[in-house]
Amino acid sequence: MDWSSIGTYVPFLLKGAETTIFITLISLVISTPLGLLWVAGKMSPWKFISWPVSVIINITRGLPMIVVLFYIYFVFPDIGITLTSLQASVIGIAFCFSTYIAEIFRSGIESIDRGQFEAARSMGMSFSKAMRRVVLPQAFHVALPPYSNTLVMMLKDSALASTIAVTEMTRQGQLIAASTFDNTTVYTLVAILYLVLCLPLMALTKRLETRRLRGA
Repeated sequence: MDWSSIGTYVPFLLKGAETTIFITLISLVISTPLGLLWVAGKMSPWKFISWPVSVIINITRGLPMIVVLFYIYFVFPDIGITLTSLQASVIGIAFCFSTYIAEIFRSGIESIDRGQFEAARSMGMSFSKAMRRVVLPQAFHVALPPYSNTLVMMLKDSALASTIAVTEMTRQGQLIAASTFDNTTVYTLVAILYLVLCLPLMALTKRLETRRLRGA
């Protein structure tokens, strides 16, 4: 490992880290409301809504994310939709993770005793009011730890954007390694920077899980 080159590599990798964080945050902002829409659709009492939504969720979760990214970036232009590599990566990652978020919140909702919802309804609350005031706050409390863990997964999986030439942190490492042949130093720094980004999020997830168990 060439310690003397670290000062040269780090600024380029930090520039890539900015793109990594950007992809992660924008994907989270898009995937969360989309995931909640999937939940509403999947739990709909009308089959013509719940069945197609369930199919979309199952198909998406069954596909490797890299295939989804390739499809959006390389196939969509054939039907007249041309996106930049950054746009394609954000859309692909957000869409894939929205299905995981949907399942997280669906599990949270289904973990709440049905009797609480029925009791709220018997007190005169409308369906939406009972969901908003009784069920959803508790479901969110249950879903928060796995939801925060999704953020960690999203941050790591943003590295897949490098496969469609997005110059995020992994791609920057590839470019530096290709020009310097200093693979050991470059990829060690990439790994360290990912850990620096992920470890605080993992600690937050652990803390939320502990708090939920104590409050259970």
